Amino acid sequence: MAFSKLDYGYLSVIIPVYNEEDNIVLLTERIDNALVGYNYEIIYVDDFSTDKTRINTINMKLPHVKLIELRKNYGQSLALSAGIDAAKGDYIITMDGDLQNDPTDIPSMLEKLKSEDWDVVTGIRAKRKDNFVRTIPSKIANFIIRKATRLDLKDQGCALKIFTREIAKELNLYGEMHRFINLSAFLNGARIAQVPVKHHERQFGKSKYGLGRTFKVISDLLLIIFQRKYLQRPMHLFGNLGLASFGIGLLINLYFLVLKLMGQDIWGKPMLILGVMMILIGIQFFTIGIITDLLMKTYFESQKKKPYTIRKITSIESESTKEETKVSTKANS
Repeated sequence: MAFSKLDYGYLSVIIPVYNEEDNIVLLTERIDNALVGYNYEIIYVDDFSTDKTRINTINMKLPHVKLIELRKNYGQSLALSAGIDAAKGDYIITMDGDLQNDPTDIPSMLEKLKSEDWDVVTGIRAKRKDNFVRTIPSKIANFIIRKATRLDLKDQGCALKIFTREIAKELNLYGEMHRFINLSAFLNGARIAQVPVKHHERQFGKSKYGLGRTFKVISDLLLIIFQRKYLQRPMHLFGNLGLASFGIGLLINLYFLVLKLMGQDIWGKPMLILGVMMILIGIQFFTIGIITDLLMKTYFESQKKKPYTIRKITSIESESTKEETKVSTKANS
């Protein structure tokens, strides 16, 4: 089914920027050329740049371009969150401000999202133009996410993504969770498609990524998996850990009890101490699970939040109902 450009409603293009003074004007021109005929806004979120990023954005004096200035450098996740909160679009598009994403990919991504009823369409940088300092951490992160979750995406780090408004507004981004924005959407129930997109070399400015971010991936990933998978049932995690620990400790202590009954000296054995510790750790895990479960119930009930999300409500009228409606309409006329 073909859609006209106006069928997509209003679009919001969100671009976090930090010291991108040479890229702002060129990127705006490229977006404007790519989205001719669409209704859209461009939201630049300046993450406390120290160059002329802010001045160059304001000097364009374009009515469809908005600038959000953060009071200090919060990082990309909170910059994205600020942009999403301010966005008014029916579809929300995210991309980097370094000219490496190509806005000409947006129309085809929009068409795929709307025609095939996806919640998120994310890009795959098939011919990535980055050096190994950026590609190696990205490949490691992609591998870890694929193995740790059921989300099988080839390129988690591509910034060019399109979300439905509902999915984007549900994302809770903080810390450095922008790396897992696809995973956050997926764990919220989003249906995600991936398409190949163009990728360009950085022309101006310096990359803000390096090998150091690789070591943050594992801890961030563990945190987001816990929050999304066990937030509503923490006892399933801590209870199972408690059972395993308690069971191992109990078996060890039973073994030493048998040895004691057989007359052997068990005092000071490291395994005996381990068995006692495992029992105590198991009890602690149970206690943590109970406390966390009570905290989660308090969290949902105090804020009147629902522990579920609805993707869509479709009213399906049966054929018999339609016929009865037609007969009733004719009789009344």
